[in-house]
Amino acid sequence: MASPSKAGAALAALREDLVGDVFAPSDVGYDEARTVFNAMIDRRPAVIAQCVDQEDVVRAVRFGRDLDLNIAVRGGGHSVAGTAVNDGGLVVDLRHMRAVSVDPAAEAVRVAGGATMSDLDRACQPHALATTGGRASTTGVGGFVLGGGTGWLDRWCGLAVDNLVGVELVTADGERVHASADENPELFWGLHGGGGNFGVATALTLKLHELPEFSIALVLYLPEFGPEVARTYRDLITAAPDEASGGVLYLTGPPEEFVPPHLVGSLLCGALLTYAGPEPDLRKLAEPLLALPHESEIVGAMPYADVQCMLDDPPGMRNYWSAEYLTGAPDAYLDAFCAGGEALPPTGTLHVIFPQGGAIAAGPHEYPVPYRDAPWAVHPFAIWENPEDDERCVQWVRDVRAAAQPWSTGAVYLNFIGDEGAERVVAGLGPENTRRLADLKRRYDPDNVFRFNHNIRPA
Repeated sequence: MASPSKAGAALAALREDLVGDVFAPSDVGYDEARTVFNAMIDRRPAVIAQCVDQEDVVRAVRFGRDLDLNIAVRGGGHSVAGTAVNDGGLVVDLRHMRAVSVDPAAEAVRVAGGATMSDLDRACQPHALATTGGRASTTGVGGFVLGGGTGWLDRWCGLAVDNLVGVELVTADGERVHASADENPELFWGLHGGGGNFGVATALTLKLHELPEFSIALVLYLPEFGPEVARTYRDLITAAPDEASGGVLYLTGPPEEFVPPHLVGSLLCGALLTYAGPEPDLRKLAEPLLALPHESEIVGAMPYADVQCMLDDPPGMRNYWSAEYLTGAPDAYLDAFCAGGEALPPTGTLHVIFPQGGAIAAGPHEYPVPYRDAPWAVHPFAIWENPEDDERCVQWVRDVRAAAQPWSTGAVYLNFIGDEGAERVVAGLGPENTRRLADLKRRYDPDNVFRFNHNIRPA
């Protein structure tokens, strides 16, 4: 570590040179700047550099290297593990870098590194264009895409990384690098699932798809109908076109318009059917779900960007998530899934199973996304407010995972999990891919500067 005098001089120089704001622990606004989405995370960085452009990122990274500070990178700050902040290190905060530039003629979009999914979706909506985005509008685009990227459109147009055209990166040495299929292709390969291990992504270019219409059916049932709902949804989606997606979920009825007042606060089972197409086609597809006894329904056309906000998890809550990718969804597993739903903590927690297949399974298999071939995934998503509920909510997630083990492929999508150990990182990348990524890490980040992530250690 640098001496106090050197550190003080360097911090003063950073405040002078950075176009954006710099926060140290004694500064007004520091506590707000260090707060992340998951309220379980309470870390105190030495310096937070709120960058406004790539030049600022270069300055910040070089400052951190000069002082031998650990460096965390904040895009959306949505990581359940809280990897956007550290204790006693530097945070390169990209939240002011949110520009989104759509090129309708090229059907492509350039997204700055701090943009959220809402920034992306809202910019594309007027052009009737879209690409696979996360299932919550507050998710950061950068971490989402570089981690693989699954959402309501992935069965139709592939995982987010399947739509990645280029990445603008600042490396651990503070150098600017561009990665694409033609430029630094090995780095480009590593960015298809390797996350933030190789540098700070200051901008990404993504392929877009024409989406003139989008429709949904959200049907809520009493929980005793859960097994029948899950089987009906499974059979429906197995035969459905790739435009269809969604999932089955258990939830505690929120105080929203789509929940009958007498069911607010009650355990419910829901079926969500999303469709990249017109309402009449969706209605026909949803008929088996609507034929089951249900408490409420929303069926109709809805702008994709609005659907993306429907299941937003509120900030300031405590979060613990995980996932298992499944070999299938036979009746025996669906019974186990529904049993997990019946045990749902009534805290805002969600229990979701959703389909893969389609363009996900048909996509390029050379990338480090080993969960691509799994036909189903289960995603226990615990949310709660009171620290006294920590133990039971975390244990519920672990119980859901344990119940899925007989059907697990062993692979996992790393954006869905917190810090579950090195073996789970390998499960999220694949053993052979992990070795290749470790070689790439040695080339671009031999000192493991970017370690606040699902970390790949240099070979």
